[in-house]
Amino acid sequence: MSDALQIEPKKRRVFAIISHPDAGKTTLTENMLLSAGAIHQAGQVAARGQVRRTQSDWMKIEQERGISVSSSVMTFEHSDLIFNLLDTPGHEDFSEDTYRTLTAADCAVMVLDVAKGIEPQTLKLFEVCRLRDIPIVTFINKLDREGQDPFELLSEIQDKLALDVIPMQWPAASGRRFKGIADLRTGEFLKFVRKEDGGEHSLARMDENSLKDHFDNDDLLEEFLEEQELAKEYGEFNEQSFREGHMTPVYFGSALRKFGVLQLIDALAEFAPAPQPERAKKAGQMVEVEPTDKGVSGFVFKVQANMDLNHRDRVAFLRMCSGEFKRGMKLKTAENKTISVHNPILFFAQDRELAENAYAGDVIGIPNHGALRVGDSLSESGKIKFAGIPNFAPEILRRARLADPLKAKHLRKALESLAEEGVTQLFKPQMGADMIVGAVGSLQIDVMRERIKTEYGLDVTFESPLYQTARWVASEDADILKAFVDKNSANMGTDLDGAPVFLAKSAWDVGYAQEKNPKIKFLTTKERA
Repeated sequence: MSDALQIEPKKRRVFAIISHPDAGKTTLTENMLLSAGAIHQAGQVAARGQVRRTQSDWMKIEQERGISVSSSVMTFEHSDLIFNLLDTPGHEDFSEDTYRTLTAADCAVMVLDVAKGIEPQTLKLFEVCRLRDIPIVTFINKLDREGQDPFELLSEIQDKLALDVIPMQWPAASGRRFKGIADLRTGEFLKFVRKEDGGEHSLARMDENSLKDHFDNDDLLEEFLEEQELAKEYGEFNEQSFREGHMTPVYFGSALRKFGVLQLIDALAEFAPAPQPERAKKAGQMVEVEPTDKGVSGFVFKVQANMDLNHRDRVAFLRMCSGEFKRGMKLKTAENKTISVHNPILFFAQDRELAENAYAGDVIGIPNHGALRVGDSLSESGKIKFAGIPNFAPEILRRARLADPLKAKHLRKALESLAEEGVTQLFKPQMGADMIVGAVGSLQIDVMRERIKTEYGLDVTFESPLYQTARWVASEDADILKAFVDKNSANMGTDLDGAPVFLAKSAWDVGYAQEKNPKIKFLTTKERA
């Protein structure tokens, strides 16, 4: 076994950033890359014109609206470690994409707005993390604006998320009075200096004499010194409890002001786990695939089409789980399909470079023409199958219509390509030629319309169809399932995999059909094969 296979996986850290929209997730992503020296200028989501073109938001609709609607992967180095940052969409209409991305992460940074605390989408994303027991580091953002009392925020995290909180830092006020943050472990104080006041953020000792000039308010200084002593009463950080997803270390800062960001990266370097063993099926038996296992293996957690419009490309994002990957390798899917990986990509938002080799914890892009789908497992033997990534039943259905019916074939190809990415779903009713698109929320439909126009040159409208609800149907008896499908042909369709789907006018119709057909299962989730 090569030395590199023993050493390299331990140097990887794979983490995702989760938050409610507008909590500052994309700004934090940009400034993490800037602080680590990966880029020279961060794009600011709130800025105007060219400055607004953030590095991680590369889609036209993301740049126009200042939101993230796709997951992107960025690699950077810090403290002799290699970090793979999985940036996820904050918008609730893209929670399925976020769920899939979190299957590839070993740790998550939860970003909270100091003024708003835990918001609904943060709660939803946290529940996804809890399903997988992902360790969470909390970053309370926007300290340069007026916010809630930090003690109240910590209580909210404890009460709403049932997490033990350990503040690793403590802020001196917020908004106009914000003076900086104390490191409760080292006793150092990071001074906050506004750009317009000149000077830079700097470190000082945590004592009254060192801080007197910086605070210029004796009452505020006294209040802060008392508070940070009280904050130490939360207790000691327990790494095992953190790794098991029961405890979160809390950090403070302002991503926009590039304040506290480097300290957050240092925390991830210290606490975020290296790649962990992954559960998989091998020859019908459940096994644990170790990062240092010799055979190369990994799973596809995302597919992105048309990142480069000039080349109509399709890239599968592969999370490496074991082995030493080398460029030019042949890998097999669990269905024994062979993929030759000649041009594997390492990502830096829209910038790419060829990956000569990769190890567990790396995310590589595999260019392919529809051969790989979300949820596919790849390995040298083809005998490893990682746990599947589920499809969720859509909450809204829309019928795709073109002004020019002669381009129907092009529309079908566009819808299939975008559905293969997994952001939306595509259903083909048995009766008629309509294509029905399923989505979690209306923003997904807007994004799809925009992408079909930009990437395929087609003007498409999405109308309400006869159906409002879709459920996958299954039965332990193949004959009973076939009889049900034949009898209900007016309400039946198939998904992208050819699996049967019951299309109903309402949830009541689904309930009625279920009552009349007790041996048929009407499913809201389907594991991707």
